[in-house]
Amino acid sequence: MAKLAKFLQGVAGAAGGAGLNVEEVFSTYLYDGTGTTKTISNGIDLSTEGGMTWFKRRNGAGDNQLFDSERTGRYRLESNTTDAQADEGAVVWNTRTDGFSIGGDGGAQIYNSSGDTYASWTFRKASKFFDVVTYTGDGVAGRTVSHNLGTTVGSIFIKELTQSDYRWMVYHRSLGNGGLLRLDSNGAASYNNTAFNSTDPASDLFTLGDSAYVNGSGKEYVAYLFAHNDGDGEFGPDGDADIIKCGSFTTDSSGDASVDIGFEPQWIIYKRSDGTSNWGMNDNMRGWADTYWNPLYADASNAESGFAATRSWPTATGFEFEGQLSASANYIYIAIRRGPMAVPESAIDVFDAAITTSGGKITTGFVTDMSISNLRSSNASYNSSVASRLTGNDKRLLTSSTAAEASSSGMFLWDYNDGMYNDIGGSNQINWMWRRAPNFFDVVAWKGSGTSGYEYVDHNLGVTPEMIWFKNRDSSATPRGNWYVYHKDLANSNGYVFLNNTPAEATDYPGWATGSAPFSDTRFVVQKSRLSYTNEDYIAYLFATVDGVSKVGSFTGNGSSTGDSQDIDCGFSSGARFVLVKAISAAGAWFLFDTERGIVAGNDSHLSLNNTSAEDTSRDLIDPYSSGFTINYHSDWGNQLNGNGQTYIFYAIA
Repeated sequence: MAKLAKFLQGVAGAAGGAGLNVEEVFSTYLYDGTGTTKTISNGIDLSTEGGMTWFKRRNGAGDNQLFDSERTGRYRLESNTTDAQADEGAVVWNTRTDGFSIGGDGGAQIYNSSGDTYASWTFRKASKFFDVVTYTGDGVAGRTVSHNLGTTVGSIFIKELTQSDYRWMVYHRSLGNGGLLRLDSNGAASYNNTAFNSTDPASDLFTLGDSAYVNGSGKEYVAYLFAHNDGDGEFGPDGDADIIKCGSFTTDSSGDASVDIGFEPQWIIYKRSDGTSNWGMNDNMRGWADTYWNPLYADASNAESGFAATRSWPTATGFEFEGQLSASANYIYIAIRRGPMAVPESAIDVFDAAITTSGGKITTGFVTDMSISNLRSSNASYNSSVASRLTGNDKRLLTSSTAAEASSSGMFLWDYNDGMYNDIGGSNQINWMWRRAPNFFDVVAWKGSGTSGYEYVDHNLGVTPEMIWFKNRDSSATPRGNWYVYHKDLANSNGYVFLNNTPAEATDYPGWATGSAPFSDTRFVVQKSRLSYTNEDYIAYLFATVDGVSKVGSFTGNGSSTGDSQDIDCGFSSGARFVLVKAISAAGAWFLFDTERGIVAGNDSHLSLNNTSAEDTSRDLIDPYSSGFTINYHSDWGNQLNGNGQTYIFYAIA
């Protein structure tokens, strides 16, 4: 039944319905070695569909290990050596309907030794994405091998299985059918017809020459095939999205490159083709951020090594290299789209709030992309710390301040599949954590390009943003160091409020009034003199309404006496777990409530994003309400909450 369901889903995608999402066919999963059998639940159905998992030790040297469903999980290959496949003596890589299990490696430190850290990349077999085939060579040029990609072949990795000193041969569409690279080598591309017979792969087969490396008589081979989508992908909710690209780019005279592939990647492998270079591999789980990155290499056993002086990072539509690659050189790449592609159906899959009594890992159950952290019982300089996966480990901004981005070692760490690490100090912390997901929440980082006019910045929210927080990461000078907030229910087309301050809505920012639509489902506008200074780094957090999950809205206050209240309907079924409220017609703090600290019929705990003050628990300001929340008026706060005739904006999560 599972196989039938996947088949029908693929048919639906081809017919214009929903297709597979990238999170169903690819996963980067990080784990700690145990030395004993370990189960990895990454959401990939390898048992039914088949595929390949690639392992690499991170904290020390270790050969790249590849297992696949066509050779059973008993045999492993090493992409950085020419060795024949190694027989583990028993099946150690077992496929599951939600991932795989891996046995202990006997202390060899290659895929599961106790005390070591590992990355795994899983590729599921799927039309227009990836395939694995095995075949026996016949030594005759023109030999064809069938495959099931059903589309343009972007790249093929081929390895002879039983003979040592046989190279990994790589076809890549950007080099043509005569071009060859070696996965086990940093050498430049060579050109001849002995491997692929000067014949382009077809959508259902590829053609081989008489080279013993790909077609020796009687020899056994495995081939890993990667598709290339070019506007013909059949993935995602509408069955029309691309998720994998195999292309090329040329660096400029400084070794920099900005590559547009039409989506934000979560994983890339890249190699210089006209000269020597390693096969670099970056992914967004291990710190592929715009200030720090951690490449591993397909052709080397090296431990993970971080780079801070040079930069590589994903963008909303591709990726960037700055100061790392060779100047005026040609590179090939394979890139896979970031997920998830599915719109969340439950808030618990994309948001969590947690109280912690000390620093450490916080388990959310999902890949966490942004957090805001506060100490509850003291006025602390780290209160309202905002950190994100996209900006990398240890980086933080303060919502209460114009301060530039700062770094503190060990404060924020992101290389977890089910949470994050946070330690802002103190023994009583509250942490709010988001996952990037379509229609719900997105994070965008960009570098400013000028001091006048307007600039459009791409995003991947998938819908028109309803609220955006903007911050200059490099400058604390006012006004450009302020947190600018756009909200769909501001009274004026050029209105804004500050996240780091309490004033009512201001109208002197021209950025939302460009004469054309300032926001869409793919981009937003910024005014360069405020939010795009030349070569200064910026970040934006984008929020939107998802039915039953989140609500970006506004209301008019009705209270004049303490206890006056009104119900705010957010369309939820079990009330709001998180509520953020700000007055815009009068001065007012950014009041933040959550059910972890108590949204109750009585006094409630609240913190304010615009200051570092300790938690206030002395007043009844909010009450539970099944479809949203009930907001109360209290004379001590006046027009800051539910004042009669005053206008308020809010953001709530179920």
